[in-house]
Order: sequence, then structure tokens, then C-alpha cells
Amino acid sequence: MSRIAARFAALKAEGRGALIPFLEAYDPDPATSMAILRGFPRAGADLIEIGVPFTDPMADGPTIQRAGQRGLKAGATLSATLAMVRDFRREDDATPVILMGYFNPILSYGVERFCTDAAASGVDGLIVVDVPPEEADEIEPHARANGLDLIRLVAPTTDEARLPRVLAATSGFVYYVAITGITGTRSATSEALAAAIPRIRRHTDLPIAIGFGVRSPEQAAEAARIADGAVVASALIDTLAENLDAQGRAKPDAVRKVLDQVRALAEAIRATPKAA
Repeated sequence: MSRIAARFAALKAEGRGALIPFLEAYDPDPATSMAILRGFPRAGADLIEIGVPFTDPMADGPTIQRAGQRGLKAGATLSATLAMVRDFRREDDATPVILMGYFNPILSYGVERFCTDAAASGVDGLIVVDVPPEEADEIEPHARANGLDLIRLVAPTTDEARLPRVLAATSGFVYYVAITGITGTRSATSEALAAAIPRIRRHTDLPIAIGFGVRSPEQAAEAARIADGAVVASALIDTLAENLDAQGRAKPDAVRKVLDQVRALAEAIRATPKAA
């Protein structure tokens, strides 16, 4: 059983959803980014999503775009991101790690080589935003051969005809994009989520995590209650960005403030039983 499957199975047995916090690799520098990554599990992260900085992040709103720019300025590459995961795995062999990014850096790295190196580094799953199932032949066989889950995005605009096709090509968990738009710009209502998740469950037994617009502990708890997990990204990066000095360097308490925010999210989720 993969780390992702094992973690969701354990959480289901506990009767609660997952917290999946996000960080952008090398934002604002390698040491700060690594400190946040190492601190996530102790703060209550159940799975971790790491963004790979890219110059044209078409799915991301201004907050993550700026984080990616800071990461690139600090020297982030796909190789450097894999090295972060390897360093993390020296201390933590249980928490699932998912890389979120775009296909161009993978293509440049070499698809087969990337999948081999990602698995060897301790990566568990991939979210490749700009590779739909129809165009996944280049990466899917290599990911599968290396035990990497390919996690697909399902949006409010994914219709009934397309939904089974997307879900059939998905493993690990389903990432439900809660809004029609880019990351961090607005939030979905509880009513909209309550209507959307059962529609997806009719087509898959995979866990479902809700992202794009989940910001507060209350929203995270509601998302994890309705579905199986909540992805929180822009809210955490906003906190980090607010704690950088005029030169863009992390202030002494920046890491603590981000991890305190993760603790509050985790406490809210753990205090909220999942919907039957």
C-alpha cells in the first residue's frame, strides 16, 4: 500500500479528514522552505503538497505566482525540489509528499528520469496541472512503473460525460478544485461543495481532497468533513509573505507563524467528525 493510500485509510479509521498544507519550494530561500517542510508533520499535516516553481503557472493566482518567483530567484529547480524531499525523508518516512507543478520542467528534466528520481527521493504523488488524461501517455507509464500516484484535478465545470474519464486516470486521491478560477482568489460555499462531492463519489472510491480557496480553519474543517481532505495553500503563503522584510528575507518568527497557522487548521479538522 502506498503512503497516500495508507494515510487516507488510517484517517478513515479515525473518522476524520486530512489536512494537506502547501509550500512553494525555496520560498523565500532554501533554509526557510526546508524548516517549514520539516515542521509541517509536527504541526498537524497529514499529507504535504510541494509546489515546484515555474515561470508560467497558469492555474495559480497572484499569491502563489509571487511565491514561485521568490523560489526561482532563490535558485529553485526541479532537482533542488527533489533534494528537499530527500532531506525530509531522512527524518520522516511516513508523511505522504505530493509534488504540484507543470509539465515543462519535467519534460526538460527527462520524463522517465524524473519519475525514477522522484520515487527514489521519496515523492509519492504528482499533480501535473497542464497534462490532462488525453495527453498523459508520456508520463503515466513511467509514473506507474515507479509507484507514483497521478492525482487529477476535477473542477465544477467537469461535466458528467468527462468525469468518468478523468477519474479513471486518477490514483492516490482526487483533487477537487472548489472554484472556477485560479488559486487563492475566492472560496466555494458549503452548499456548493455538499452538492459537488456526492457527484464525484458516484464514480470513484478514491478519497477526495478539496483545494483552491480553502483558507480558514472553519473552511478547512468543513471541506474535510464533506470530502476526505482540505488543501490549504495561498493562506499559508500569504502568512509567509507578510513576514518577509523589505529585502524579501524571512523574519525570525516567519516559520513559527506559518506552523502556528497549520496547527490551528489541524485542530479544527481534528475537532470535526466526517460526514456519514
